[in-house]
Amino acid sequence: MQYSFDMGPVLAAWPLLLSGALQTLKISSISMALGLMLGIVFMLLRMSSIQTVSRVAFAYIELIRNTPFLVQVFFIFFGMPSLGVTLTAPQAAILAMTLNCAAYAAEIVRGGVESIKKGQVEAGRALGLHTLDVYRFIIFRPAIRAVYPALCSQFILMMLNSSLVASVSAEELTYVGQMIDSETFRSFEVYFALGVIYLALSQFFSLVLQLIGRTYFSYPTK
Repeated sequence: MQYSFDMGPVLAAWPLLLSGALQTLKISSISMALGLMLGIVFMLLRMSSIQTVSRVAFAYIELIRNTPFLVQVFFIFFGMPSLGVTLTAPQAAILAMTLNCAAYAAEIVRGGVESIKKGQVEAGRALGLHTLDVYRFIIFRPAIRAVYPALCSQFILMMLNSSLVASVSAEELTYVGQMIDSETFRSFEVYFALGVIYLALSQFFSLVLQLIGRTYFSYPTK
């Protein structure tokens, strides 16, 4: 059987592919920001001296990290309506990605915080720094700087995992690709194009995250 490679039908659908790529960027960016903030909260709860609080945070982190992301998406989109909570596909996608990102971010940031020596914190307090300033400048900023590469890798992986939310009809890139495939029957060309676009999105995210890292986590030099 001779196969004729033809990207024409796929290229003709570029507005749909662009729309899907932008939706993927939107969903991923929102989830990254919310996931990091929620992750810091869970990290603080995880490190709490109150055992009950620490154990609840630990249970959440372990639950998310040890269950498939697709199952989490299905639970939120198909399971929560049984409890009277109905979300649209994009809302369910963002919620699932945020909760998933938060669990991984909490452990990554916790590793950074635990790398900060107690002497540095004590020195900050001895200098009369406010507690918030101690957390901001002596604990969180150096901690996040230390684990920033790991966070970036996790963010990019999460963006790639966003393809799984197509299973609940969230109109991101993979879902759009499936629509084009069903209309053109050019599966090889469609998924080849999706692979190229996801590669481009990964490189774009990597460049943006590197720029953010150089802007906010680089030490001034004279």
